[in-house]
Amino acid sequence: MTTLAVRYKAARTLDTAPVEASSPGPGEVELAPAYVGICGTDLHIFHGDMDARVAAPAVLGHEMSGRVVRVGPGVAGWQPGDAVTVMPLRWDGTCPACTSGHRHVCQNLDFIGIDSPGAMQQRWTVPASTLVRLPKSVSLDRAALVEPTAVAVHDVGRARVREGERVVVVGGGPVGVLIALVARAAGAEVRLVELSTHRRLRAEESGLTAWDPAAEDVPELVRRWTGGAGADVAFEVSGAAGGVDTAVEVLGVRGRLCLVAIHPRPREVNLHRFFWRELTLVGARLYDRSDFEKAVTLVADGTIPAERLISKVVPLTEAPAAFEALEAGGDVMKILVDCGNDTTGA
Repeated sequence: MTTLAVRYKAARTLDTAPVEASSPGPGEVELAPAYVGICGTDLHIFHGDMDARVAAPAVLGHEMSGRVVRVGPGVAGWQPGDAVTVMPLRWDGTCPACTSGHRHVCQNLDFIGIDSPGAMQQRWTVPASTLVRLPKSVSLDRAALVEPTAVAVHDVGRARVREGERVVVVGGGPVGVLIALVARAAGAEVRLVELSTHRRLRAEESGLTAWDPAAEDVPELVRRWTGGAGADVAFEVSGAAGGVDTAVEVLGVRGRLCLVAIHPRPREVNLHRFFWRELTLVGARLYDRSDFEKAVTLVADGTIPAERLISKVVPLTEAPAAFEALEAGGDVMKILVDCGNDTTGA
């Protein structure tokens, strides 16, 4: 059996072509993806930045929602028609990270959709252990934002955000906005820093306060906002050198900087600031199952207004053009690829 898939061929080269679909083996489940989000990591692949890791031709996509089609031998608890998303991690269980309880950062991790075939296809076979159940109350298009929401849940947890704290999120793309929303749900006061007018407007539509760093002195705004104390937590989500500087500068004494963005090259960091204010830097990568389950709840109950973050939905055959649209920036937040398998009418 063949299925239509979006494949990475080489730097800046994608196609939509038939690929062989594998039947579910023991412990596996065949899915019909409904919607797949295009994320920043997918764009890194598209640019050719991950060629050392991604074996072309590679089927992309890991932010997804869909339904079970078939279950393989030995799979219990799932049946055709079940609405699901996928936590796209496959770990070896034996490396030092796994044996110390940190399987999500396994030293031999298979990130499905990067290291192995992803969801941007009409049929997709994955381990049943990766499935996360979706409630009937959430539409499949909104459920495609569960995976990036799980990233935000993990990030906020790593930064130990507490009720009443003041939080600055530097970078207002989809993940930055999601972090701001999750931090707000945890009881924090939040300010978002973003250059793009369109993204600031989308954030403000979700009830967030957004600042333009090109027009305003962000550290000065933070000083006024906090009465000179500085922020308790800053998230660096921009991936830019200037974003790092801002995130460090806004922190108060014993503030925590959570690094979320992937920086392709080393950055200069004001280490004197870390010394002088006893700052803490934490990295945040991926998520675990509890993060995913909380993300499902946040999307389902409307805490995450997923519909406001979805800029457009394109058919599978138009996915290559959608990558180019995201790369160009402009009035785009999150683009979903419709794999043609949403039968809910939502």
